[in-house]
Amino acid sequence: MVNKRKMQQHHDVLEDIKNPSRTRQQLPHWLQKQDLTEADLPYIHEMLAGSFVDWLEEVDGFPWLGGRMIMLHPDGNSIAAAGQADDEHSRFDSWNETDIGPNAASTALITCRPTLMRSEEHTHQELKGFDSIAVPIFTRTTGIPCAIVACLLPAGTAQAGDLKLLQAAALHIRTCIYRHFENLFVGGLLRERKLSKKEESRRDILFDVMRRLNDHIEVENVLSEVLDSLEQLYPICKADLFLSQDYNSPNEKVKPLAFHLNDMDLCKTAFVEGRIREERSAGRHQLALPLSGKQGVYGVLRLDLPESEFDEADISFLTMLAAATGAAFEKAKLHEQANVLVGELRLINELTQRLNSSLKLSETMQFATAELLSIFRSDFCCILQFDSSTQQFVVMSANVAEMIGESYSKEYGFCGVMWTTKEPIILSDYCSATPVSSHLMDVTKSRSLLASPLLLNGDVIGAVLITKREANHFSYDNYKLLQVLSAHLGLAMSNATLHAEVRRMVITDNLTGLFARHYLNERIGRKQIRDSSGSLIVVDIDHFKKINDTYGHQVGDDILIQVSGIIRTSIRDGDIAARWGGEELAIYLPLLGMEQTERVAERIRHRVESETNPQVTVSCGISEWRVSDDKVSVESLFYKADMALYEAKHQGRNCIVIG
Repeated sequence: MVNKRKMQQHHDVLEDIKNPSRTRQQLPHWLQKQDLTEADLPYIHEMLAGSFVDWLEEVDGFPWLGGRMIMLHPDGNSIAAAGQADDEHSRFDSWNETDIGPNAASTALITCRPTLMRSEEHTHQELKGFDSIAVPIFTRTTGIPCAIVACLLPAGTAQAGDLKLLQAAALHIRTCIYRHFENLFVGGLLRERKLSKKEESRRDILFDVMRRLNDHIEVENVLSEVLDSLEQLYPICKADLFLSQDYNSPNEKVKPLAFHLNDMDLCKTAFVEGRIREERSAGRHQLALPLSGKQGVYGVLRLDLPESEFDEADISFLTMLAAATGAAFEKAKLHEQANVLVGELRLINELTQRLNSSLKLSETMQFATAELLSIFRSDFCCILQFDSSTQQFVVMSANVAEMIGESYSKEYGFCGVMWTTKEPIILSDYCSATPVSSHLMDVTKSRSLLASPLLLNGDVIGAVLITKREANHFSYDNYKLLQVLSAHLGLAMSNATLHAEVRRMVITDNLTGLFARHYLNERIGRKQIRDSSGSLIVVDIDHFKKINDTYGHQVGDDILIQVSGIIRTSIRDGDIAARWGGEELAIYLPLLGMEQTERVAERIRHRVESETNPQVTVSCGISEWRVSDDKVSVESLFYKADMALYEAKHQGRNCIVIG
């Protein structure tokens, strides 16, 4: 029922505005019951003056009083006047200018009755020579005087008919007063309704914008949505969005929050305090609205438009919009970060599996280099391993060919910084900030750098450096990701190094440093599959037992080491030298003919005889295989070389025999 009555009232209000000539009988009942109260009286001076002017317009041609008409407020102040304006009457434009004593107006106000006062009844000299009549105007329901209509007439001319005429005028004036009152009242209702509808519209818009904001899970879409909405709601408004996040937006209205700029003081204060800040100057109104989420403040929305365009409701609306934007931005950012983390975890998992799938250090580092170049969209990558024996960093892998194999002191460049700090490095611009010299940065003309030490049990075992020719390429997220990947890369390097060391120990003779016999057999077997020929030298130290008996086993071991060193420095890099057993050593020479093999054997025999201390000699047996032979096997090759060695010993030792 209440809502229905209110709807009817609104309908009636609209009818009042459309048809201002409606009579009082046509006014709705609810409006007729509205009235002035004592609390309204101090504020109705302007309304009374307007009503008096309306009355004067409406009574044009009405039988006129011959005197001076005055409209007064119950407080005694003159509101308006009409009638003769000669010098005699102009003194009374306001009856409260001086204490004029008892008069018709004051008496009418006190008695609440129409009053006629003769000239001789006036106590004040100013009113001598005038009759005065006054009629109070009462409110229509509460019955309190809201105004007084008075008139000054020449002495002795006032009649009872004049008083009745003034009473009629007072009734007419009251009608004018209530017409003004009803218009003001209805206008107030309409303004209220307009504000209510505007507020309702704002709520609908805010709800719609919030719905659209929450539909987006991408940061860029959230930013575009709020800026587009502001452009539609406030077309003349200049809106800028300043973000503190590490985020680059293609939207020209989205800018970094730079506290050092002079015009950013308002935004800085709003960001630090986390609440709206305002500034008015030169007819402009600036608002700085923080975009806040549960985890903090992400930026500031700055609005600039003419001061008259903002009201408190707008500020309240924009505050809620900024809060909704901050929450949506946080949600989208967290979703984005979650996707990044999921992607990084997947990447770390895949990279770790690939790194651990190969135990060859060179292959592992080459794969890691290629992957890091792709992950960080960089131009150059260099992975170094720390060699504890030389106390230097050695380049294991790089896409800069001339750097592979180069060594650098542990105090040099960015590797030296990481050796000392054991912390990653991110450098925005090597050209403008060059903390240390770097061969990699200089050679590649790079400006951006991302680097991390490779750690194992807290010790630096290597380093990875990633560079880009452009400045400011790498982000803090890249910095954190490389830190995680470096842990896995360091573990992969350690595993590959340990595997290589274990394999070296397995295939190497501890005393001589030459390969073990089983490794020599494996290598010859593989060579016979791929090659077309090869030769074998079996070397035996003459009278080795006598040396052990004469000098002791320690000297015997030293002789073995000396002979092994001579062999190692007398053959090619591709040749394979191994300890065959006891004092016997073997050398396989791939794709080498018998004549060349004999020269190698002779060089070894001659050097052993001349360079060993105590002096020893060796006997050598040589065998050869070709792909055209009937029987090609490791066993047959060794058998022929062993028979030739036996023949050399039979011939008196310190000689070479071809099998």
